[in-house]
Amino acid sequence: MERTIGPAQLHLGRARSFLFVPASRPERIAKAIATAADVVIVDLEDAVAPADKPAARAALLAWLDAHPGERVVVRINAADTAWHADDLAACRHPGIAGVMLPKADSAAQLAHAHAASGKPVLAIIETGAGLDALGAIAQAPGCARLVFGKLDLAVELDLVPDEADPEELVFLPYRALLVLASRRAGLPPPVDGVFTAIGDTDGLARYAQRARRHGFGGVLLIHPKQVGAVTAAFTPSDADVAWARAVRAAAAAAGGGAAVVDGRMIDAPVIARAERILAAAALAAP
Repeated sequence: MERTIGPAQLHLGRARSFLFVPASRPERIAKAIATAADVVIVDLEDAVAPADKPAARAALLAWLDAHPGERVVVRINAADTAWHADDLAACRHPGIAGVMLPKADSAAQLAHAHAASGKPVLAIIETGAGLDALGAIAQAPGCARLVFGKLDLAVELDLVPDEADPEELVFLPYRALLVLASRRAGLPPPVDGVFTAIGDTDGLARYAQRARRHGFGGVLLIHPKQVGAVTAAFTPSDADVAWARAVRAAAAAAGGGAAVVDGRMIDAPVIARAERILAAAALAAP
């Protein structure tokens, strides 16, 4: 059973595409919102130089004051940085719908970020400590979703991704841990890390489709041109929806007995998958 969540978390829970924009470039926020991305993440962490962080935070708040109808998520600086407390205080702004916490290492960090900001928290798992505490983090108050920070994790664990391996086998064990922890905590499916080859649309489509097959529900994006491929990968196709409707109809006609669709017997797991496809299609509908 999924955890009961509030309206802001419900939106974050069903989002497929999460597009980053630097807080130091507030003129780009409106452009990002104008894309078809489900969530825009204004970044106060990696995209902003240390000396520029206070000014970037102030610029974000000024932009939100000038655009009272807009809502964004903010990636704040990590709990062990000098900017963390001020970032959390700023996130109380009504224009901020959620907090993305980098280097989430403990349930206590999640609980504090939620209490200090008053917002749902997306936890980026990108350290060994975060993996160790994964179950507790997923169960922490305010945790809306887990996010896979593969690049930082690769550095910490000395993983060496192979550019010739599109399946990124080196990351598969860690991705599986996020999927399992999310399910056990009743969270929505986790969000996969960035695909850094901005111009490789076909590669991105395969990457997003793989993420979907492996139990993820979305992907972090670093460029507006990546939105379309990711949205498509996490939206049931017309063929999928037609199959799911056929399964539902056959199951109803059988009245709980055996049924066949496209020459294959359908049972409870098949029916459950069909219902999940139809629910996802309904959420994706405009």
